This record gives sequence, structure tokens and C-alpha cells, in this order.
Amino acid sequence: MKHLDVCWMSAVDLAKLIRKKKLSPVEVVSDVLKRIEAVNPKINAYVTVTADSALAEAKQAEKAVLKGEELGPLHGVPFSVKDLIFTKRVRTTFGCKLLEDFVPEEDAVNVARLKEAGAIMLGKTNTSEFGFKPLTDNLIFGITRNPWNLEMSPGGSSGGAAAAVASGLGPLAVGADGGGSIRIPSSCCSVFGIKPQHGRVPRYPANQGGELITHEGPITRTVKDAALMLDIMAGYHWGDGYSIPAPAVSFTRSLKGGVKGLKLAWSPDLGYATVDPQVKAICEQAANKFSGLGANIEEAHPHFDNPENHIGTFFGSDGLVALSVLGPIEGIVDKLSPLAAAMLFLATELKATDYAKAMFAKHELSIKSGKFFQTYDLLLTPTLASPPLPVDFEDPIGFLKWIPFTPVFNFTGQPAASIPAGWTDNGLPVGLQIVGRPYDEATVLRAAAAFEEAYPWVQRKPPLE
Repeated sequence: MKHLDVCWMSAVDLAKLIRKKKLSPVEVVSDVLKRIEAVNPKINAYVTVTADSALAEAKQAEKAVLKGEELGPLHGVPFSVKDLIFTKRVRTTFGCKLLEDFVPEEDAVNVARLKEAGAIMLGKTNTSEFGFKPLTDNLIFGITRNPWNLEMSPGGSSGGAAAAVASGLGPLAVGADGGGSIRIPSSCCSVFGIKPQHGRVPRYPANQGGELITHEGPITRTVKDAALMLDIMAGYHWGDGYSIPAPAVSFTRSLKGGVKGLKLAWSPDLGYATVDPQVKAICEQAANKFSGLGANIEEAHPHFDNPENHIGTFFGSDGLVALSVLGPIEGIVDKLSPLAAAMLFLATELKATDYAKAMFAKHELSIKSGKFFQTYDLLLTPTLASPPLPVDFEDPIGFLKWIPFTPVFNFTGQPAASIPAGWTDNGLPVGLQIVGRPYDEATVLRAAAAFEEAYPWVQRKPPLE
């Protein structure tokens, strides 16, 4: 097969061809590594490439195929890991100068499970410092750029992951989402990303930041790849007190059936967001396409309160405590980005009552969502209020205005995904958010799969050649 054919294939197809001995794991890994070498300097998606270990594992994977050994569902398929997530004997910096040389002694649970399924890790992808920022840059590795327009950001904080997947630098990426960090870059890069139900994918070991609102999950080019990836990563683990069992029916099996008869709500602004007219029009058109697929859709609003004032309470207070082992904030501030430093300094002024207010707000949002989803199977919204931002955008207030649709579902904990919805007049991607009932990733994935089948997006590739 030609080099680019392998790089743009889905994980499901790669695994199938490897099992049939029509494609070698060595060929797959080698071709993707070659593309990383050629393309990554333009976008800075990968910050650590584990080429030697990946090739060694690919050779072992090839031997297993030739010997007729039992193969895992992702045998020989490459994947990447966001640099907030622990990887055994591979540097994990959290995008922070303070942890520039940190090398974990064990893999995160989801990384270990992917490896056990036969997947081969290619390296770590860039993030903002501690994932605090919805763009992707930090003081160690610099800026990650959007493959569709290099002057724009891929979003964040899993921007390196989404940019890599969009650019053919591996079909699978592990991301993390504490306020939209899987869905934001998926929208900006025209790929699929799902934030599963809180606890569905265990977080252990974790960096102890935003534990109540952070989810880990897949970023892929196809819905089927994400479902398979989630099947492997999901399930209870003793190291995460919030983790929950995998569902009785696999996510992959849940993809069929379409949306006929489902009742969908479309909310262009959740009652409080200011949305770019072009983004609103693109997302409304995409939402209405579900009617043609057999769903019943109507405009409705869950009457949420915007939780933006409480995001910093969770992340700032958690981060302040987690970093206290390195010394007082005054002594480490010179190694932090201005945004992280400001958030942590503000956290020093927080009181227990502030944290309690955030917890009450979280509970109230969950109640409102629960009532709303007694009527509707799914809620559709824009993923973002406007198209991708420039790479040098630095306005904290502007960030919050850009992401009004994503943090609320971190507070409620329910599953939410972003699918490619369309393109602006100047060629920038726009995403549509699909939100499901608590614990019901299956319906989110089924709706996304139905949309993808009717309006496929993978044939369009960024101009990086």
C-alpha cells in the first residue's frame, strides 16, 4: 500500500488487514512515523516521539501475527497520548516547566488497556499547561498549530491530539476533557471526539486536578474507531474512586440502528451564549439533518446557568494543593505560564464556602439536566461559539465566551461528543455537540455514526503536503 493510504486508514481497517496478514504492523508504524517526521514540524502536534520502542513493538506484533497467536482488537495499530496522561518510562510534563523531566513509573489505566489490546504508542501530544487553557501551547514545547490553517489554533487542551489525528499522524489519540478539552479541539480540527460519562474511563494515576469534572476519552477520525477505543478503555478500576463499570453492551455493537424515532432538542445558545452567526447557521443546518434521518427535532433550552465562574474554583484549588508539594506558589511562579499563575494565585484567596458553592452549582446543573432529559433523548448545540481562534489569542474572558457550550456537561458528568458539522466561508472547521443522557454514551455514538454515514467527513484532508 502507498504511504498515505496507511496513514489515512481507520484503526478498525488497519486492525482487520493486520489480522488477515495483508498489512504488517511494521509497515503501519514505519509509515506513520515517516509522516510524523515530515508533517509534525509544521504543526507541533507531537512533543515526544517514541520511535524506537514503537518499531520494536511493531516487530514483536508482526511475529505474533505470523505465529498465529491470539491478537487483541487493536493489534499493531498506532496511538498517541496527551502529555497530561501518565506513560511508563516516557516523559510526561503536563506542559509545565516544573515537571519538564518527570518520567512516570507506570502507565495510566487507559494507556495500559490500549497496549494490552495490542495498540502501539507512538508518543505524547502537546497540551496547554495542566490543561488550563482552551488553546495548545506551553513554556516547554511552544505552540501547536491547526492543520487546516497554521495561523489558527487547534483548540485545547488536547490540541496536539486532535491536530495529530486530523493530519494523519495516527488514527487514535487519548485526550482529556475538564471543560471541553476533547470536544473543543475536535471541533477546531474536524475530527470526532467524545467525552464519556464521568468515571467511564478510569483516571489513575492522575495529576489530581479537576477530579470531579475531568474525563478521559478518544479522539479519532471515525465514530467506529472511537467506539472501539472506548470499549477497550472503559471499566471500573480500583485506583479511581469515581470509576464505573463498562456497559453490558459494547459501544461498537451500539453503533447500528440510526436515530429514527428519537426525540432531539436543538439549542443554539443554551439560553446564555453569544454565537457567531455563521457558526449558528452551520450547526443549525447540521442539526436539522437529523430530521431527514428519522429523528424528531425541536428547539428547546434546558435553562442552565453558565458555570464559567466555578471552573477556576475546581481547577485552581485542586491545582494549588497538587503543586504544594513543590513549594509555595510564590517560589514557583516564574516557571508557570501567566494564566496558570493567575489561576493559582486567585485560588489562594478561595474559601471552603467557595468550593461548596461550586459543588452546589454542579448539583443544580445535574438536576436541571436530569429534568430536561426526561423529555429528550439527545441535545444538540454548537460545540463552540465561534470558529478556531488565532494561535496568539490570550484573553481569558474571550476564552470563556468562546467555550460556553462545553463546561456545563463536565459539571453534569454526562456524555457529550463533537462531530464535524461544516466549514466557514474561509475554510475553518465547525463542530456540532451531541449530548446524551447520563450513562448513555451508546445513543450519542449511534447518532454520530448515523450522521457520519449520511454526511461523511473523512474524505477531506488538511493542506499539509
